[in-house]
Amino acid sequence: MTAPVGTFWQPASGCDDRCRDGRAVRRAGPVAVVMRLVALVAVLLGGLAMAVLDSAALRAMARGILAVLGVRLVWRGPAPRPGSLLVANHVSWLDVLALATVLPARMVAKHDVRAWPGIGGAAVRAGTIFIDRTRPSALPGTVAEVAGALRAGHSVVLFPEGTTYCGPERGPFRSALFQSAIDAGAPVVPVSIGYDSTEAAFVGDDTLGESIMRIARLPRLTLTMAAAPALRPDPGADRRALARAAQSSLAGRGYHLAA
Repeated sequence: MTAPVGTFWQPASGCDDRCRDGRAVRRAGPVAVVMRLVALVAVLLGGLAMAVLDSAALRAMARGILAVLGVRLVWRGPAPRPGSLLVANHVSWLDVLALATVLPARMVAKHDVRAWPGIGGAAVRAGTIFIDRTRPSALPGTVAEVAGALRAGHSVVLFPEGTTYCGPERGPFRSALFQSAIDAGAPVVPVSIGYDSTEAAFVGDDTLGESIMRIARLPRLTLTMAAAPALRPDPGADRRALARAAQSSLAGRGYHLAA
């Protein structure tokens, strides 16, 4: 395992492709893989076309992508109420799709996602809140935007590690955006994300295409999300203590990625 790199504002994990199972993993047959990829293209084209007219189609597209890739979702724990800040560990790009299928919520994403072809426009229409980690001076505005969404009754999803980790290795929860829940008087719901195969991890020098192919080759993949009881910060609470409490509450809830 290599040492983590990056800065507080642009964190990077030390996880790489050595974190994954590799050749020990059972593979789906070539026909099944081709069928999945063809179905994936159809879902993407259809979903993006519909999203131009109806942003609700984005959630249907997320469900469709997971279904055609053979990803089974399992949710454990109470359903978060609207207006909650959901904070989760981050393993894969699949995390975003999975959370989008569970409940209507606005996502917090890095600012360069906005420029991704097709996906960027869909993210904007879905109400994504973009954070620019290259500009610390922009943080107060992002905190205010998240707090405003929470006050308006919208749930918001945040990955406070700031990057993806393979599971057993993980980063500290960055505390800055926890301030938005304190300002809005909103509950914080920690959600652990785990997979039954390390092939799901999107780490190191991975590309999206390589990750899709790895997942398509799996006979199946189970993604488990487990919600801890909501934390309800008092006015004036310390955001760092709140972040530590949120991360600690994930212990024993499937936080680690299965080997």
